[in-house]
Amino acid sequence: MVEHFATEHGGEDRLAAFYNQRAVLHPEHPLTPQRVEQRDRFIARLKAEGRHGVLEIGSGLGLDGLKFVQSGIHYTGIDLSEEHVRIATSKGLNVSVASARSLPFADGVFPAVWSMSTLLHVPNRDIDDVVRELVRVAAPGAPIAVGLWSGDDEEVLNPEDEIEPPRFFSRRSDAALRRIFGRHGDIEEFVTWPEGTGAESGPGAGHWTQHYQFLVLRTPPAQPNPTR
Repeated sequence: MVEHFATEHGGEDRLAAFYNQRAVLHPEHPLTPQRVEQRDRFIARLKAEGRHGVLEIGSGLGLDGLKFVQSGIHYTGIDLSEEHVRIATSKGLNVSVASARSLPFADGVFPAVWSMSTLLHVPNRDIDDVVRELVRVAAPGAPIAVGLWSGDDEEVLNPEDEIEPPRFFSRRSDAALRRIFGRHGDIEEFVTWPEGTGAESGPGAGHWTQHYQFLVLRTPPAQPNPTR
């Protein structure tokens, strides 16, 4: 039954259709102070490590992308929504339509990866493959920052969505998230916070108990070449 639900509702075409409409109807979605703080800290981390480029998974309207560029970080973004890509590119950002399930990039080309509120739309059956793909395109030893909304390890549709089709969410507990990402590298940072009430309380129309999860995964280091 769970597998059937994810198959029926967790498809990328449905998600792209939702965000294509929302980008036109409700284009403004300001970030909360905690999200801005974590982004600024990540930018500082990249500069401290001498990392000059980042790939964003789920670029949205380009809010984070603009800040990366303004900070002197070479930015590349992808998004499923053609409308998101149109708006982000109109702001001068390098963004294209692509799927995190099959990234159109070579191995190890990005010094860092950033993805906020995106991988929660990936069903549990696919999440390890997606994380593996992020690790593939990231450089050895690169930081991958991921932000998600928590939950009770359930896969549901968002009851607040009035746009059809409603969004699929895989709401993962902190423990589940640690297990998933811990299979692909070292979790260097894991923090959570409540995002307030009302407009800042997150998805779910007030029916979900949740907090925001932010982690930094360090990809495995380069393997030494075997001696001959």
